[in-house]
Amino acid sequence: MMSPIVFPRGQCNLMEPGNDTRISEFLLLGFSDGPELQPLVFGLFLSMYLITVFGNLLILLAISSDSRLHTPMYFFLANLSFVDICFTSTTVPKMLWNIQTQSKVITYEDCITQVNFFIIFSGLDICLLAIMAYDRFVAICHPLQYTVIMSPWLCALLVLVSWITSVLHSLLQTSMVLRLSFYTGLEIPHFSCELNQMIQLACSDTFLNNLVMYFAAILVGGSPFIGILYSYSKILSSIRGISSAQGKYKAFSTCASHLSVVSLFYCTGLGVYLSSAATQGSHSSATASVMYTVVTPMLNPFIYSLRNKDIKGALKRFSAMAVRKGPIVLRLKNFPGLQASKS
Repeated sequence: MMSPIVFPRGQCNLMEPGNDTRISEFLLLGFSDGPELQPLVFGLFLSMYLITVFGNLLILLAISSDSRLHTPMYFFLANLSFVDICFTSTTVPKMLWNIQTQSKVITYEDCITQVNFFIIFSGLDICLLAIMAYDRFVAICHPLQYTVIMSPWLCALLVLVSWITSVLHSLLQTSMVLRLSFYTGLEIPHFSCELNQMIQLACSDTFLNNLVMYFAAILVGGSPFIGILYSYSKILSSIRGISSAQGKYKAFSTCASHLSVVSLFYCTGLGVYLSSAATQGSHSSATASVMYTVVTPMLNPFIYSLRNKDIKGALKRFSAMAVRKGPIVLRLKNFPGLQASKS
């Protein structure tokens, strides 16, 4: 296999027809260059990834196995758990593979693919959190009309629109990146490819890319956030109108878990972009990105299971059912052929 051609950092690859020196790969620097720390980083991220996948799978299994949780609120939660698994799986497995093989290389195609799915699942996270806020708004402010408003048809439509919006947004952003030219021998100071990092590393004019990126961030990220703020302003207003303290506590407890997840998601997301803008290319930006892409999806199942009696009850029933059914005992009567041979 021929080794890749490496040019000085100052040379721009214009990707003109007939040019054989097209950009083919990037280098993901990750967190530490010290080989003695790599096993620790590998173990830490592997543990967090397994906890994320296992925790969100438990939420999915608990909701699907318990008919009492077949409601709009838990339908959206199941979708959020699925998206969180996909969101983390977009970046962490590649990083674990690079650590294990002691390689920092990611191909240009893989980097674009990673950016594409990262945008899709982060957008879905934002949309689903806004939909869940609207669901809580209807449940608390219009309880008598809840089943009519939040019909199965509307719930499915809201999720479908979220997917379509996120996919179209991702296609727009990645198509804009494909038109850029890059320096050869590029180093990305992160453990994964991110849209803003790729735009910063381009050597061609990125004005239009930055314009589209920030406009889309305001539209796709800001609009759901405004919806969340509006929903919770109405919820708080409705809770203040409840006379009894027990009624106020019961109403607030139904949305406490969601409010915790929203706060965690938006605070860590804001931290990513603030640290990226303040300290470009530093490890603090990569650490903030970890909080956003790995830690938040890992904590979501704990927040919902620890603060939600319905989920805790469903998990207990699911565990009891699993214990009763397994392990599977192979009985001789299930194998007529063996019975015949024995006789």
